[in-house]
Amino acid sequence: MLGIRTERDGAELRMYLSGRLDTGTAPELESSLRESLDGVDELVLDLKELVYVSSAGLRVLLSAQKVMGPRGGMVVCNVNNDVQDVFDMTGFSDFLTIV
Repeated sequence: MLGIRTERDGAELRMYLSGRLDTGTAPELESSLRESLDGVDELVLDLKELVYVSSAGLRVLLSAQKVMGPRGGMVVCNVNNDVQDVFDMTGFSDFLTIV
């Protein structure tokens, strides 16, 4: 199960993700991003409560990064150790802005 809570402040969108970002839930995040990114220059993904990310979830993050790059950027914050390990092993930590 994936929880998504969003907050918009002008051109900044902050999304708080909780639970698991996997094959079953990745389409939900993809849909939410598609519906929410109009007029957004800065995307902040807060992963404090995200406990797991699979390759399907990584594909959604990669897609969001590609969309947001030309607009201003995407930041990933509050990443726990398990998710950070996945980012490190897959090379995502090399191109994601993680704070």
